[in-house]
Amino acid sequence: MNSPGNVLITGGASGLGAATVEAVRQAGGRPLVIDKTEPSAPVDHVVADLADSAATENAVEELVRRADNHLDGVFTAAGIDACGPLGSVSTKDWERVVHVNLLGTAAVVRAALPHLERTHGTVVTCSSTLGVRVAGDATAYCASKYGVVGFTKALAEETAGRVGVTLLIPGGMHTNFFNDRDEQYKPPPDAKLNQPEHVARTVLFALSQPPGCEVRELVVCASEEGSWP
Repeated sequence: MNSPGNVLITGGASGLGAATVEAVRQAGGRPLVIDKTEPSAPVDHVVADLADSAATENAVEELVRRADNHLDGVFTAAGIDACGPLGSVSTKDWERVVHVNLLGTAAVVRAALPHLERTHGTVVTCSSTLGVRVAGDATAYCASKYGVVGFTKALAEETAGRVGVTLLIPGGMHTNFFNDRDEQYKPPPDAKLNQPEHVARTVLFALSQPPGCEVRELVVCASEEGSWP
């Protein structure tokens, strides 16, 4: 597999993002991280809140500048949730999920697109199995991840022949994503979940395709996980 080159990764300080940072490093690439917290890995990064579109776009430009204005790939791994019935989740919390998951994805891609067009690079967006099915008490998350699906498919058509576009649909993983939830919204102890490093390999596969060859959609989940199909 060829080196993935310079890859911008949101949410690269933890979970799937951090696993992808390591996968890119091991493959000889250079990760560029945007996260609201400092990554533990010694990588180029900018601390930014993806709910702030202007700050997000500035972070992309700063990282590309550090990488000699050369960008080969983008992976939008960052994501949050706010569980609960619609009427019990505050407007601020509900809208923040959409801002981070959907509008943050769009802000990153918007800023990165001119650079990717110059290199015929690749975007991998991160939706979820809850971007193609639904669950109660997850209206914000489902709305945002369904939005990522529509955004990505429209982007693929819009940029065909200029930028590679892959939609990643991962199932549940063993990450800190579930840690702050009420107990009723956490996976049971015997839940069949994937390891983030396994999913990261599939991201690397999509990013490493040659120009003109694209993996349009990847569904990656534990073989016995109940959220798919």
